[in-house]
Amino acid sequence: MTYLGGCLCGRIHFEAEGPPIEVHYCHCSMCRRATGSAFAVLAWFDTGDVIWTRGRPRILRSSSMAERGFCSECGTPLLLRHDRDNRLALMVGAFDRAAELEPTRHDGVEARLPWADTGARLPERFTEEVLTRHEAA
Repeated sequence: MTYLGGCLCGRIHFEAEGPPIEVHYCHCSMCRRATGSAFAVLAWFDTGDVIWTRGRPRILRSSSMAERGFCSECGTPLLLRHDRDNRLALMVGAFDRAAELEPTRHDGVEARLPWADTGARLPERFTEEVLTRHEAA
């Protein structure tokens, strides 16, 4: 199965050959800062199973043990890669079919925000703005 995705502005597209090795939430402070959100949702693939089909992410050394990639045009966070690991994690929100990539565990729970859940019981509303892969191209 091939998963497609990319950044918000369409400058970067990728393909990941799956299924992913694992998918999980990460609540660590580094992932929170990198995503600007309460947690990251990461899908891990062997590095060789990910192809950048349009553009390439800008890489930033984010710690002594990892680097992160993002679109230098729109800022979309795209990847996390730990040193000495032949896998990389792609941000689930960057996938076209993100609903197919369901997390199976939580990491970085020592930094989990006490209110960080999906808020399933909160009021809901639909958005009028919808981005499709073709609109971003």
